[in-house]
Amino acid sequence: MPGGQRFQEGVEVRLPPGGGPPALHRHAPTEVYRIDTGELAIYLEDDEGAVQRIAATPGAVVHIPGGRAHTVRNESDAEALAYVVFAPGTEIERFMRAAGALATDGAPSFADVLALAERHGIEMMTTAPAVS
Repeated sequence: MPGGQRFQEGVEVRLPPGGGPPALHRHAPTEVYRIDTGELAIYLEDDEGAVQRIAATPGAVVHIPGGRAHTVRNESDAEALAYVVFAPGTEIERFMRAAGALATDGAPSFADVLALAERHGIEMMTTAPAVS
């Protein structure tokens, strides 16, 4: 990348009640969530490897360092809207586009999603978050 630039990709995320990835995952890019409406539960691995639950409400900004296990869920009864920035964002954007294409024929299998994630540098963990 010329001049050491790091590309960023931002995306609006709408999660219905109960929505969000079912398992923890990790990837190299950093994520920053800004919550616009609703509430998100962000599960994030700390420095010691324990998973903490962060209740993020409108106006909250939550930083998820690259390489940390995490997931984001809407555990409320209302839709949640957030703006998320990934840095660098190129590989995450490729994953999101590929995931969208995979879902055009209906819900993909978990195995297909795992394989797709792996191809894009995302390590999916098969366990749900255990909160400390």
